[in-house]
Amino acid sequence: MAKEGPNWDGLLKWSLSHADATNPPRNLSEEDRKWFMEAMQAQTVDVVKRMKEITLVMQTPEQVLESQGVTSQDIQDMLDELQEHVESIDMANDLHSIGGLVPLLGYLKNAHANIRAKAAEVVSTIVQNNPRSQQLVMEANGLEPLLSNFTSDPDVTARTKALGAISSLIRHNKPGIAAFRLANGYAALRDALSSESPRFQRKALNLIHYLLHENRSDCNVVTELGFPRVLMHLASSEDGEVREGALRGLLELAKDRTGEDAAGSSSIEENEKLKQILLERIEGISSMSPEDLGAAKEERQLVDSLWNTCYNEPSSLREKGLVVLPGDDASPPPDVAGKHFEPPLRAWAANRYEDNTPPSNNEKKQAPLLIGLGPPPPRNSSSGGGVAGEENNRDTST
Repeated sequence: MAKEGPNWDGLLKWSLSHADATNPPRNLSEEDRKWFMEAMQAQTVDVVKRMKEITLVMQTPEQVLESQGVTSQDIQDMLDELQEHVESIDMANDLHSIGGLVPLLGYLKNAHANIRAKAAEVVSTIVQNNPRSQQLVMEANGLEPLLSNFTSDPDVTARTKALGAISSLIRHNKPGIAAFRLANGYAALRDALSSESPRFQRKALNLIHYLLHENRSDCNVVTELGFPRVLMHLASSEDGEVREGALRGLLELAKDRTGEDAAGSSSIEENEKLKQILLERIEGISSMSPEDLGAAKEERQLVDSLWNTCYNEPSSLREKGLVVLPGDDASPPPDVAGKHFEPPLRAWAANRYEDNTPPSNNEKKQAPLLIGLGPPPPRNSSSGGGVAGEENNRDTST
């Protein structure tokens, strides 16, 4: 079903035959000019037109697509193409105006896990650092299906992609954060930390850290939900990034309790368990090879910062000279959270067209498959709006 690729060999041979540095350039014949223009135009895709075509496919009832031989892999490939187009903030915001956002959200409840996962990934691309599209997805109840997939999808990849989309949707989005909290989002994050998938755990830990960093009052909420015990368990994970994420979350909670004596405000049992975990990490770090020490830079600094915050003294890592190594920057322990907060470049771009209709333009891309729609179904069942509108209440994730 996919279109044939460009005749790159033909273009290369033509270019080489007309590129002779030893002779002055010659004029092209009309025949050569026509051939060259046709070859180049074959590589030019009208992005808005393609997005409208994809929208028509998304609006078509699934049974009609199946009757035309369209498979779930075909749909996933089509969503791959759509994701490329909406990486442009202008195209992302245009998707709603051409009617494509609602049916895309509908795919979050598709029967096929690969389509649910890919739809969430496309939504994540659309809303990332994009206040306008964040608002449109919220107004379309896109958070609801995302939360549903995040908490209860039987496929862990679909759950992970839904969580990624939720993270992109609510970042720098106060209404989104409020809606997430009201939907018991923190309880869902706690449950996600019990997953056996390190990737799923990492995404949950990154979102937890962001939320606690932005909303200090939520530290009490997560403490009451039992997060400290879960985070302490994950601080001993075999996955380095999971360990770092858990230590980062514990550090946020410890900083919130600094004025109350971070160690004293916890139960004696929890305090002893945390100290034991930190001592084990200090021992593990101390026995690392120089290469592993370099890779564990953030963990070294997190362990030292957490020990210092909880017990008001430097950790033994500092005494051993393992907090800042000769190859590290000589600056004090860095802002270990910085890399987890994306620069709002896309948000800045969004503001350019916040009150104006963005100009449409063509982009030069390789044209992927174009799924045929087949004969139109009867009027009473042909409307994609009914299916998409129903599924619109599901989920919008990466």
